[in-house]
Amino acid sequence: MQSDLSKVKGESTVERQGKVFWHATMSLDGFIADPQDRVDWVFAYKAPNPAADEAIRTTGAVLIGRRTYDMGVSKGGKVYGGRWSGPQFVITHNPPDPSDDPEVTFISEGIGAAVARGLKAAEGKNLLVIGADVVRQCVEAGLVGEILIHVAPILLGDGVRLFSRPGMELVKLERTELSEAGQITNMRFRLAKGSA
Repeated sequence: MQSDLSKVKGESTVERQGKVFWHATMSLDGFIADPQDRVDWVFAYKAPNPAADEAIRTTGAVLIGRRTYDMGVSKGGKVYGGRWSGPQFVITHNPPDPSDDPEVTFISEGIGAAVARGLKAAEGKNLLVIGADVVRQCVEAGLVGEILIHVAPILLGDGVRLFSRPGMELVKLERTELSEAGQITNMRFRLAKGSA
């Protein structure tokens, strides 16, 4: 995958390569949306969060699942609440007519090709992956470079799980950072070597 990454010079002279980045907010009991796919509870926690700000700043493109797109973005929802804009690739088995939004492209290729396309469009920044199935495919393929999870102090009791892979082997992670922002706990991870 490294050969597919684009390079870009940042403000310093150090070159940076983008990575596949999984970023989500979950309830303490492990849900990213309620049973009706609503995520409005996330916006109740508005304290400044440098970890979230960095995630937005370093995102160059988005790879999103069709269901997640249909539930949010297609209905006027914006990635990062409108604080980010750029190329978005919606992975689907049944691409509709082209989007009216020039930043949205529907694709039907396999996850490896979709990730390579997204990383190229990100031009050295990170490729944000959104949607439970897209994330699962990226994890299974060993493509996820970093995970940032914000844990909100709320119990939803039911809904869309952060990650679900019934019958599959454990995926081991290494925590690389732990911080707080108001009532939110930030946890950053990478996949442990040989895990997927």
